[in-house]
Amino acid sequence: MRLRALYSPIAAELVALIQLLIPSTQGVDFSPVQLPDVNLDHLGRVALTGNFDSISLYTYKQQTETAFSTNGSQALITQLPNGDFAAAAPADAYIKTMCPFVMDNGQLAGVVVGGNFTSLGDIEAQGIAMYDPSTSKITPLPGLLGQVSAVYCDQDTNRVYVGGDFKGADSTNAVAWVGMSGWANLPFAGFNGPVNAITKAPNGNIIFGGTFTGLGSNTTAPQKKDQQLVNLSSANISSRATTDSTGFNDPKNIVCKTSSNDGPGTTWLLEDKTPGFWRADLNFGFQPTKLRLWNTHQDGRGTKTFRFTAFPINGIMNLTYSDPVTNQEMVCDASGARCPLSDNATLRFQDFHFYNRVGMNAFQIDISDWYGDGGGLDGIQLFQDDIYAYAIPSLNEPTCSDTKLPSNSTPTGPWTVSPSGNSESQYLTVDLSAPEVQSAKASVVFQPDIKQKGNYSVTVYTPGCLADNSCSRRGIANVTGIFTEGGAPIPNQQIFQTNNFDKYDQIYSGPVDPNSENFRSTVTLTPDTRQDKSIMLVAQRVRYAPTNYTDGLNGIFEYNPNQGPMLTDYSKSPFDQAGMDLQPEAIVTSLAVAGGISYVGGNLTDTNGRFKNMFSITDGNATSLPNGGLNAQVAAFQVFGDFLYVGGNFTDTANGSVPGLQNVAAYNTVSQSWVALGSGVRGRVNTIVPLELNITENQLETCITVNGDFDQLEAFGSAPAVPVQGFGVWVPSQRNWLQNLNTTTRSIMGKLSTATNITGSNPLLAGTISSQGVPGAQDAVSLTSKPLALNSLGVKIQPQQVTSSMRKRAVSGQNVTGAVAGLFHKNGKLNVTVIGGHFTATASNGSTINNLAFINGTGAVSGLGSGLDEESVFLALGTQADILYAGGTISGNLDNAAVNGLVVYDLAQDNFAFPQPPALGGNNVAVNAITTRPKSTQVYVAGNFDTAGSLGCPSVCVFDKGQWSQPGSGLSGSVAALMWQGNDKLLAGGNISINGNATTLANYNTKKGQWTPLDDSATAVPGLVTALTPANDAASQFWVAGKGADGSAFLLKYGDSKFRPVSGLGDQTIIQGLSMLSLNGNHDKNELVPQSMTLLITGSLNLPNFGNASAALFDGNTFTPFILSTSGSGSGSLSQLFSEKTVTFTSSGGHLALGFVVLIALACALGATFLLVVAGILVERYRRRAEGYQPAPTSYFDPQTSNMGRIPPEHLFGRLGQKGNAPIL
Repeated sequence: MRLRALYSPIAAELVALIQLLIPSTQGVDFSPVQLPDVNLDHLGRVALTGNFDSISLYTYKQQTETAFSTNGSQALITQLPNGDFAAAAPADAYIKTMCPFVMDNGQLAGVVVGGNFTSLGDIEAQGIAMYDPSTSKITPLPGLLGQVSAVYCDQDTNRVYVGGDFKGADSTNAVAWVGMSGWANLPFAGFNGPVNAITKAPNGNIIFGGTFTGLGSNTTAPQKKDQQLVNLSSANISSRATTDSTGFNDPKNIVCKTSSNDGPGTTWLLEDKTPGFWRADLNFGFQPTKLRLWNTHQDGRGTKTFRFTAFPINGIMNLTYSDPVTNQEMVCDASGARCPLSDNATLRFQDFHFYNRVGMNAFQIDISDWYGDGGGLDGIQLFQDDIYAYAIPSLNEPTCSDTKLPSNSTPTGPWTVSPSGNSESQYLTVDLSAPEVQSAKASVVFQPDIKQKGNYSVTVYTPGCLADNSCSRRGIANVTGIFTEGGAPIPNQQIFQTNNFDKYDQIYSGPVDPNSENFRSTVTLTPDTRQDKSIMLVAQRVRYAPTNYTDGLNGIFEYNPNQGPMLTDYSKSPFDQAGMDLQPEAIVTSLAVAGGISYVGGNLTDTNGRFKNMFSITDGNATSLPNGGLNAQVAAFQVFGDFLYVGGNFTDTANGSVPGLQNVAAYNTVSQSWVALGSGVRGRVNTIVPLELNITENQLETCITVNGDFDQLEAFGSAPAVPVQGFGVWVPSQRNWLQNLNTTTRSIMGKLSTATNITGSNPLLAGTISSQGVPGAQDAVSLTSKPLALNSLGVKIQPQQVTSSMRKRAVSGQNVTGAVAGLFHKNGKLNVTVIGGHFTATASNGSTINNLAFINGTGAVSGLGSGLDEESVFLALGTQADILYAGGTISGNLDNAAVNGLVVYDLAQDNFAFPQPPALGGNNVAVNAITTRPKSTQVYVAGNFDTAGSLGCPSVCVFDKGQWSQPGSGLSGSVAALMWQGNDKLLAGGNISINGNATTLANYNTKKGQWTPLDDSATAVPGLVTALTPANDAASQFWVAGKGADGSAFLLKYGDSKFRPVSGLGDQTIIQGLSMLSLNGNHDKNELVPQSMTLLITGSLNLPNFGNASAALFDGNTFTPFILSTSGSGSGSLSQLFSEKTVTFTSSGGHLALGFVVLIALACALGATFLLVVAGILVERYRRRAEGYQPAPTSYFDPQTSNMGRIPPEHLFGRLGQKGNAPIL
């Protein structure tokens, strides 16, 4: 358990200065990586299928497959040269504000970053830190406790003004960082409520906006002090030198006792004439203000003097008390702080007050002197001012006390108690599955002990996740509360529990009614039901802190840094006066200055009815904007050019006269008019952040990102409504949303919270964001090697969520979404690309495509006709002539005939083929692989089935000439992959058996019609086979991958009748596809992969020392990340590579394969024979001339009489070898 030290302002500044000198983290390397020299020329067209929203080649070292976060953690973000976004420094919660701090000497000290995080760049930093953009060093700025919501870097005063909901030095909610010297209190010591925004007015003064009504501390001592009882009944009670007298020897006797009756079971005694102690160790921290003791009078005994020791500081506490005789206020003996305890039997108890407030989690009463034969006590109570309600019921006020309505809590669900670790108390933890999260199966209701009516700040404490190693599983909590009798609950507020270290979030500031028989203030914590995954939730405690009352301010304050003593005549400031002219309890959320005019936005209304929620201050006066402002709260401002962009939850101007202002709007500061952004968005906008994007060719343009809790960009003009996840990009030059534009820019997903420009450096962003490297590419992309690039196939795919256990790969058990299989088919003028899987897409004619898409040679996209169920999943594709065979978990009805597992489609006719093959049968029918036998019309279909029509044909079946036939016999189980090893030998992999003997790989000999296990595959292959690919032309060598019995992935190479396993992949790897690719150069020689080739592995891969990747290349020694993708808020995956043509191989060492050697040898032999024949002819002609040969008369060869064509060859050449005579014809 950790108890926070209460540093003095000087100590805090010294700590800060020391921290500034400590190097905290290293710079980020954005160096490019060398791209693999892949040669795809001989493959024709190449493409990849998978389940991804964004995809890119791995080109920079800082690239990762980590998508944007949805659990509340954010990061500082920079944009790489290739357009991808990289996290420069991760935070464990929100980053709310940033500014570059250029000091008065012109030097950039760094970027000041504020938020509700507890760590930045893996460095503990409570709410604020400084980031060096040149080195990426993070420097904490310690001394604040709470969250920072606004920062303003002012070079003129060499200060950073910081606002939020925090305590630091001697200020609350506002403080200044001066140069590099540390924190300094502002003259007014902060505000009594949170600060939301800070800006600099045209006159040079600093303007603060927020939820405050006065200057100074935001907390005050309660009118009724020492009212909260510390629960000692749940403490671990111990003692030393306790009597052995029965009934008096249990130190717990005096806990939860409010009477002074002596006796067995109610009194605790020490041994005779012996000093001793009574000690309590609690499971939470506290700051006591009063100690109440009941002295014993048992047999004339009693405690005469004692002292109070606090732990873990092991400090003796100074106490004060009222002398029961003189009624004078006394201080316990300074030498040893020993306090007297009266033995007056008429005195029920005696109270002692703590001189200083000190945090502790244990204490000890040391008894040094006694009355009679020894010391002892009859009762003990400890009080504090702090008002807490703990999630663990036993830590709340004891029910055995005389408190009428003590603090309590009610946990519902399978909560368990977690140790405090580095936190200040134990807490509750619950593990929830996705359905339990979505139905809010767990909750904690907190009910504090509120004894006085007043204004309170209500905060929820969340323990850090590092201590219990739960950061990766922490989720989002929803918190709501009721604070006044008859009042409505406050809206749900999200608390992101990913904080590395302890933090607190203010959920409410305002009036709270006291407890009564009819009303109790409550705070309820539940999981956010919008989370679609299992999470861990924690619940610790809630605090109610009394706050000061108003001194006239109302949400706005103007501070003059050059002014001497503080002036409290707020009427002299147009800003202060504007706030006082608003209705009470105004909330200012946003401040901005444009064109010399200051703008104020929030939840506010002018008392004279001139404006609502937004106004300007012009010429020293609060001025209404056109149409009276906006009709609901403003949450964000962003100035760009002549426009002030405004976000919130409004729907129009205050008088309802400007259409299209749905939650977002632009105000033209020159023409003083409202401009709609399309028709707005459907839902609240929280932040507006500028972002530079390449909208047109090589032309960066500043766009406006809109971020919040909306799910749709509203339709306008000819643009349809666009579903989104709280993120939209407005392109000012196009007056349209990026999502509506047909541009080559990258697709962006996520959310941004803030951004800042840095002179001489790229803009720095904050939030959770990822970019899509291939515009318009979801789940399927093409791959080229000249240059190496990924490109869209021209079809936009949206994965469907599988809802049935039937829609799983029969072998792997993995749910299938996205694109799974693909093929290129080119035959004459017919040129079709086919993509199959489980998805929806939009056809060129605007219709919806389900699960199987066709892209013709002109780029037109189409789908299947009606007849198949939308839940069908296509897992395998193959063609014979122009007929497509598509298999998977397919069901439906075509031409009054049932379809199950396989459907046949005529690509030339662009329609289903009729009749369809008889349906496959069995339990959980799935077709996982389809292949056509070389030089044949036979189509082999493999998967998980038992029959084909009425034919018993388990696992693999052949379709040819309109009918099914069974290849061999004895095979059963589920086949996941097929591969031909020549014309007559088929290799099948999966979870299979031959004649009842289990194996993973089997060969089928088409000539013999026989299945046989492959060597020792049953034992050498450690699990289910999911992928196969040849390693040479004959496929006598091959690669095999799958999932082991322990759930881990395996990869092996087969050759020379043995398997060679390959290690180096992480435990979470899932391999879905394997392909051999050629290289333009050579890698180091090894026995696994030829020097001029590489193995492509696709799936969801975990590469040690890198992280997740969707594709990697293996050169026989090293796995190298190749392609990264994301899906939703997590990593994506790739299913397989497919190409027009098959790969050709070279043997190991770079020598030509045997087939090529034979062809070359034959060519050489033919060439040599030709040369010998020519040489012989030339020699013979020379000899004939030397021997007097004369040409015969030409008339001898009259074609009408010649029989030359019928002369046998031996007659023609039979005497060529005879010497001395001319040849005889």
